Amino acid sequence: MSTPTRTSNRPQRGQGQWALGYREPLNPNERMKKDSDGLEVRQRILDIYSKTGFEGIDPGDLRGRMRWMGLYTQRAQGIPGGKTAVLEPEELEDSYFMMRARIDGGQLTSDALRILGGISTEFGRDVADVTDRQNVQYHWIRIEDVPEIWRRLESVGLSTMEACGDVPRVMLGCPLAGILEDEVLDATDVIAATVEKYVGSPEFSNLPRKWKTSMSGCVDHCTEPEIDDVSFVGVRNEAGEAGYDLWVGGGLSTNPMFAQRIGVFVRPDQVTDVWAACTSVFRDYGYRRQRNRARIKFLMADWGPEKFRQVLQDEYLGEALPDGPPPPPAKHDQRDHVGVSRQKDGLNAVGFALRTGRISGSLLTTIANLADEYGQGRIRTTTQQKLVILDVPDERVEALVDALAEHDLQVRPSAFRRGTMACTGLEFCKLAIVETKQHAQDLYAELEKRLPDFDVPIGINVNGCPNSCARFQTADIGFKGSMVRDDTGEMVEGFQVHLGGHLGVEATFGRKFRGHKVTKAETADYCERVLRGFLERRTDGESFAHYVSRADEEWLL
Repeated sequence: MSTPTRTSNRPQRGQGQWALGYREPLNPNERMKKDSDGLEVRQRILDIYSKTGFEGIDPGDLRGRMRWMGLYTQRAQGIPGGKTAVLEPEELEDSYFMMRARIDGGQLTSDALRILGGISTEFGRDVADVTDRQNVQYHWIRIEDVPEIWRRLESVGLSTMEACGDVPRVMLGCPLAGILEDEVLDATDVIAATVEKYVGSPEFSNLPRKWKTSMSGCVDHCTEPEIDDVSFVGVRNEAGEAGYDLWVGGGLSTNPMFAQRIGVFVRPDQVTDVWAACTSVFRDYGYRRQRNRARIKFLMADWGPEKFRQVLQDEYLGEALPDGPPPPPAKHDQRDHVGVSRQKDGLNAVGFALRTGRISGSLLTTIANLADEYGQGRIRTTTQQKLVILDVPDERVEALVDALAEHDLQVRPSAFRRGTMACTGLEFCKLAIVETKQHAQDLYAELEKRLPDFDVPIGINVNGCPNSCARFQTADIGFKGSMVRDDTGEMVEGFQVHLGGHLGVEATFGRKFRGHKVTKAETADYCERVLRGFLERRTDGESFAHYVSRADEEWLL
């Protein structure tokens, strides 16, 4: 007698891929999105929450859908990093918001920058951050002020729409697109067309998770396409035609992976459609059941580029894309456009370093005024937390360099000032374990004193938690925030060390050594020790990342 097959009315779980019919059961994030599209929260903010205040906000909107409008609750002041994983979200959050203004392609006018600066000064306690994704972030924002902030941003063509959330985030572009003679092609128009057509569209307002895009013809690969979800990288095919190489599946956080080349050549007039097709693949086939596997990199790891290309072409484009060549390696290791660069029209772009991205609204306004005085009112943000003023005549360059230096904005910074980045950290972020912004500033200042003649580029990225907003895995020296035991046995703020991360040729993530950690107080001593060893043992022209790859472990501890 055979045993009858068990049947069940329970829905299949699978990986939560819509294209395979797996829409139930839902994790809390997927349920939140199904209950109400994130884009719908905008009207509730305008009509209800800006009038009721913080206490009147629905929890599903507060900790979920508001991200679709670039709003996160910020961390309550005074909560130590050791409590981050212990407290519930409502115990960690303040009644103020971090707000992110998206700046696609990093392109700003002086009028727009003055608006950004004024918002910070009037509504955000004069605090602002230029991020490593070309955005500007505010803190201390009250929900009552959001409608007026939106009105001002929209008056200069900016918004907070989909600056956060499971949506197409800001689209990165070279800050010198259309400016430099040696670029492969100018991606400004394809970014603008894609943003106009799809940002804020319900078609892509419910993706499995965030979706990070870059489109650039920069010879330095300044948008770091190796670690974006989808990237269009400038290249010339065998016929000499300029177009794009398509890369998919990059990302960092707790499971870092490099993007993979799909192997196709995309003409400029195809970019928006190909981008939409890639985004549709992610929407329909991306893993939704487990939040920690909901990025495209996990699907790419399982599928590989051949299957991705086949699905992209057969199911979404309806045509085959031609094979294409890989782009040449990045022309320069430093991708920040700091310094003075000659524009193809004979004027100059002047790029300068902030203090690990932290700035004030007042100073943003000053920069806007300088851009009018010395240039033509065009400013750009970079993916390295830097700014660039365009269109400066030769005879005005040094005067602008001096004017910026009066505000500690350095066009010719030290290697440490130039190469140090930091995420938001414990000061405002609910996920952070350690303070980062001020510590990173103190760290580069100390290293400038201890190693004043250090003569090679060095990236030092300070991150407050494992999520890698400051890209610690791809830095020469990456610090990942954690709680560490000091010599007395007390748990204090500290960092796990990652060494020798590198993008470009022979890209690699930083090495870890038996979970090697340092306390916050030890970071300057540690950096000095390791960098002095590098200076003593390096070969001619050797980079720090290459040195780390061959170094004995004891040299790096």
